Amino acid sequence: MRPYVDKVESDPSVPAAVDIVVIGGGIVGCSAAFWAAEQGHRVALIEKGRIAGEQSSRNWGWVRRMGRAVAEYPLGIESLRLWDTLAQRTGHDTGFRRTGVVYTAQTDAEMAWIETVRRDAQTFGLAAQPLTPAQLSDRFKGASLTARAGLYTEDDGRAEPALAAPALARGARTKGATVLTGCAVRSIETKAGTVSAVITERGRIACNAVIVAGGAWSRLFLGNLGIDLPQLRVRGSAMRTAPIKGGPAHALGNGAFGIRPRLDGGYTIAQRGRSKVQITPDSFRLFGKYLGSLRENRGEISLTVDRSMWDGLVTPRHWQPDEVSPFEKCRVLDPEPQEAALAKAMRAVQAAFPALKQATITEKWGGIIDVTPDAVPVIDPVDEIPGLVIASGFSGHGFGIGPAAGQLAGELATGAPTLVDPTPFRLDRFGGAMLKAAE
Repeated sequence: MRPYVDKVESDPSVPAAVDIVVIGGGIVGCSAAFWAAEQGHRVALIEKGRIAGEQSSRNWGWVRRMGRAVAEYPLGIESLRLWDTLAQRTGHDTGFRRTGVVYTAQTDAEMAWIETVRRDAQTFGLAAQPLTPAQLSDRFKGASLTARAGLYTEDDGRAEPALAAPALARGARTKGATVLTGCAVRSIETKAGTVSAVITERGRIACNAVIVAGGAWSRLFLGNLGIDLPQLRVRGSAMRTAPIKGGPAHALGNGAFGIRPRLDGGYTIAQRGRSKVQITPDSFRLFGKYLGSLRENRGEISLTVDRSMWDGLVTPRHWQPDEVSPFEKCRVLDPEPQEAALAKAMRAVQAAFPALKQATITEKWGGIIDVTPDAVPVIDPVDEIPGLVIASGFSGHGFGIGPAAGQLAGELATGAPTLVDPTPFRLDRFGGAMLKAAE
């Protein structure tokens, strides 16, 4: 089942030339396109399916700074500042509200994680308030939370995945960008080794720079260019309820579930603490790069075999610019929701918040998350192909940091000063050559 997304219609014609092409209409790609158009660049935002059709509409909708990899904190801090401005700048509501985020801990491992998050937040000057069980009870009146401690960031918040990327795409169009949906980019053309155009299923667009923000598709697209982006796919599931009173006012995560108040008065709910890694042919190709992560997170990862294994076997890894690409054969990744995981999460939510025992589930959906070996994104120019910038591998953290990540990609593509240090997001941190011989 696909979650509701505010639809963005495609522009009717393909421009002959622009300054920047952004591939991918998720939160990062739309943010990059909006920023670049706002700066006066000629931009084409190109999406093979629909704006926010995949993980950008299927995530939890949290906008948080705390609880991230240390490398992501600067992006989280800058993004929160940008979220405050987006509704006014785009002319459309993103659903962003500063309503606070709470984590709770019960086990020794969760207590240790909460303490690590507290220290990291303190390092970056964030006001993360520890909460005792009594303070949690006072903040969540009527709840039956089982927790030894909590951590609260008042300034963090939430936004609506159904609205945010579409708002940015429309904002980019208002600033002069062309928005093309249902249009796959097949390949990139170079002249003297430098980006000179993209080849789409609807024709050629000359350009000086390309940002690849294709989410779970980025590895396949870049692999056809001879670029090895280490990225695997994790399958997640979430659901939403109809409007109901008596639930939490803050987004809350514990060892069993994550819950977020929605703009419509309902809640988005998902299981927390265990990820389903899809076994695909790339799992074997990249096994060495992910071995350390698998060992470190073995208690939080489970492996699943589904149709993605077959898809990976039959999907071409190389094609010519004049050939139909894999992106034209599958416009939107739309996996089935994991019913057992969602049912377990709902039972835990209802035990913690008795008011939600009467909640009606109105939608359930699955999504595919693009994950790097260290769960930190790649936002990096490709030195061997000047003009090409990668912005992918957000590992389930991309929605909240999307505005700053997209802006950073745009800055790297245009040579503008960057709002954060891009060094932690370099592709070469994974070792080996960026470019590989065609397989």
